[in-house]
Amino acid sequence: MFTGPVRFLKGVAALDGLPDPFPLEIALAGRSNVGKSSLLNALGNRRGLARTSNTPGRTRELNFYLAGEDRLAIVDLPGYGYAKAAKSLVGAWQSLIRSYLRGRASLRRVFVLIDARHGVTKTDEAMLDLLDEAAVNYQLVLTKADKLKFPGRERVRLETVARIAKRPAAHPDVHLTSSVTGAGLDALRAEIVELLDGKASATG
Repeated sequence: MFTGPVRFLKGVAALDGLPDPFPLEIALAGRSNVGKSSLLNALGNRRGLARTSNTPGRTRELNFYLAGEDRLAIVDLPGYGYAKAAKSLVGAWQSLIRSYLRGRASLRRVFVLIDARHGVTKTDEAMLDLLDEAAVNYQLVLTKADKLKFPGRERVRLETVARIAKRPAAHPDVHLTSSVTGAGLDALRAEIVELLDGKASATG
């Protein structure tokens, strides 16, 4: 799936610009500085596939990337928690995300990225509430694991598993990853491939 080329398809600023459905569609969600672009680059084994920035809120569209001979679409959602964005832009992005989540039949799972150094924040909780309300299956991915020593990594992972245990749309397993060292990326890739093969159920 990820050994071949991964390419950028298009950015979508309104629902009428969505491409036709793909065999498998997944989405990446997370706070603006959680490392979504870095994870996407690492998954695709390509530097510069998705632009990284120290400026929160760079992603203002639904950015579609294709892999696996275009059988897989990875959708990079606008980062939430837009600290430096105008309220009018925030409202537009939120509306676009909600409409996409509720109306995209080919969307199989949303991977919600959480900074391992901070765990699930109140801002993250609001996104999880939205996904539960929309009945969209989602799974948490802890990023920047290299910033923590080993005991701290496992502690955060277990705390995160407990935090989502009663959420109706949450997948019970939590991935622990680092885009710097590559830790956890093979397991995340394998999970995505299982979704394409139809081996993973809605709750794992």
